[in-house]
Amino acid sequence: MRGKFWRTESVVAYLFMVPASVFLLVFMFYPIVYVILMSFFRVNKLGDLMSFSGWANFRFMFDKPEFWQVVLRSCIWTAIAVAVKTGLGLVIALLLNVEFLGKKLARTLVIIPWASSVPISAMIWQWTYNNDFGLLNHTLRVLGIWKNPPIWLAEPGSAFAANLWVDIWCGIPFMALVFLAGLQAIPQELYEAAEVDGATSWTKFRFVTLPLLSGVLTVATLLSTLWTFNDFNVIYVLTAGGPGTSTDILITYIYKYAFQYLRFGPAAAMAVITFAILLTVSIIYARSYFKEGAF
Repeated sequence: MRGKFWRTESVVAYLFMVPASVFLLVFMFYPIVYVILMSFFRVNKLGDLMSFSGWANFRFMFDKPEFWQVVLRSCIWTAIAVAVKTGLGLVIALLLNVEFLGKKLARTLVIIPWASSVPISAMIWQWTYNNDFGLLNHTLRVLGIWKNPPIWLAEPGSAFAANLWVDIWCGIPFMALVFLAGLQAIPQELYEAAEVDGATSWTKFRFVTLPLLSGVLTVATLLSTLWTFNDFNVIYVLTAGGPGTSTDILITYIYKYAFQYLRFGPAAAMAVITFAILLTVSIIYARSYFKEGAF
């Protein structure tokens, strides 16, 4: 075993791995470990560890009602966004999987929101939502659909809905493309056999498409859940968490505590909580995925 470990080929391979290993240690593992340490220490405004404080940073956040509102809003934000992205993404994928004139153009148009930079997309929507010269309210007024539409980004409820829609708009293309790839991997012979047996479109979808697409659905919704829970760009560009903290989710709340209030200890505690939540969700997904024998 020792001889195999130090063979010339092995040594060369280990040497090639050194840069990547150093990069991972310095830029991934060290920040994670340091943030975990910060959550248990009193930290000055430069981010230096001062003295061990135990669970004080966690208790500080747990005692704030606003923190629990942000946690609840993060869960609602993620649940609605992922559900809508999954539903609409699946519908679009089913439509793009059938033959029709202009299918290639339709597929290209679907990719555009995803191919665009998220901050730029958010800035375009910020202009669209503008009450004075934005396209949305102008269209609603001209068509007589809504004479007095809300100032979308200035009121808590409408601002949350506006942020949510932009996140959904940016995320649907990814889901549609993943589902489309999964649909195209399903053998056509199965559909032909189902047609011979007299299956309807719904029956084929229920007993052929959904079971064979379940693995793709699980992976896509897991990725979407992780990304949506951590979606910083859309909210920060559109409302920066405002008005007040009415559109803050955990990731923007952490940013405020760390880089606006310079409260690194509580911010690190929230980062650890966020990590624990996402790790729990990932483990549940993984157990479900392997239990179903997707691999």
